[in-house]
Amino acid sequence: PLPPAALAAARPAWRAMRTEVLAGQYLDVRTQATGDASPEAALHICKLKTAAYTVMRPLHLGAALGGADDALIATLREFGDEVGVAFQLRDDLLGVFGDPSVTGKPAGDDLREGKRTLLVALGLQRAAEQGKNAASKVISDAIGDAHLSEDAVETVREALLDVGAVDAVERRIDELTESAMAALDRAHLAEPAPAALTGLVVKATQRTY
Repeated sequence: PLPPAALAAARPAWRAMRTEVLAGQYLDVRTQATGDASPEAALHICKLKTAAYTVMRPLHLGAALGGADDALIATLREFGDEVGVAFQLRDDLLGVFGDPSVTGKPAGDDLREGKRTLLVALGLQRAAEQGKNAASKVISDAIGDAHLSEDAVETVREALLDVGAVDAVERRIDELTESAMAALDRAHLAEPAPAALTGLVVKATQRTY
């Protein structure tokens, strides 16, 4: 069993993770119901629902249990946030552009379920900015259409590519990856931790499944 001091150090991280996941799930459902399509809302949900639960808080918990000081924990949390968001953005791209034989799920399911991902939010925002009403309609009509056909998904793909949303998400993933690696360098961890965490970054951001 873990010593009481270690458990006490980790307990705030556990409580925070629980709250963040609940808040992220609530906001996710709420945006699907209200139609909030802003990139800011999409990123906020991504950070709460995915980054915190998948990467940031697990790192926080491990560091706290291992006796890390506040400065190291803060750096690892920064790393975890960046990697976690990048992971979700890659997942969003795969949800529309992924190969079902590799991902194991039909392409376009995020659209059918009405998920307000950053990819969709940027697609709508850029279509409006560029005055591409047809692209905007294609994307907005697809969101929440449970019977969206594969041909319709392909039309959405073309619209997202045309307005530059895909390139924008790819750039964001690159920026997050660079920021995460910078945070990892600042952590000054002993091997094998840096190698393991670098491998995590690669798997999270470059995966095809």
